[in-house]
Amino acid sequence: MARVAFILADMFEDSEFTEPYQKVKQAGHEAVVVGLEAGKEITGKNGTKVTPDKGVDEVSPDEFDALVIPGGYSPDKLRTNPRMVELTRRIFEASKPVAAICHAGWMLAEADIVRGRKVTSYHSIKTDLKNAGATWVDQEVVEDGNLITSRHPGDIPAFCEAVLRQLK
Repeated sequence: MARVAFILADMFEDSEFTEPYQKVKQAGHEAVVVGLEAGKEITGKNGTKVTPDKGVDEVSPDEFDALVIPGGYSPDKLRTNPRMVELTRRIFEASKPVAAICHAGWMLAEADIVRGRKVTSYHSIKTDLKNAGATWVDQEVVEDGNLITSRHPGDIPAFCEAVLRQLK
């Protein structure tokens, strides 16, 4: 079974974390929450409390088979941390699935992994992704190789389905 990193900071979109996290675990995979610091509780936009299993300084991209990046304002905080950006880029470059929903496209742009790729996101960051070299489309889920993107919480079922398909 796969070992999947979920990267989080404060103000994540609760359902974009909890639902994929539960689906990954229900499918028998190991889900590991990676935060800026291990053990420092973080809070979602709607109050969900999560304590990261690991801090970004404690992990290596080699430990994981996939990466999930929930949206909300968390990706904006995460993309300012060079280690989080490196983790994202290296997992992607190893041809492992990288899944980003909603505002998580900000991290993809920061990691410079959308150039020449077809992606979707929350509509408000469409220009950011285009400026980073992506082709942006308005679809519930887009799979371009190992890159999986979705627009918003309404797309979570299709997003989870794509993640689980790529983990097989």
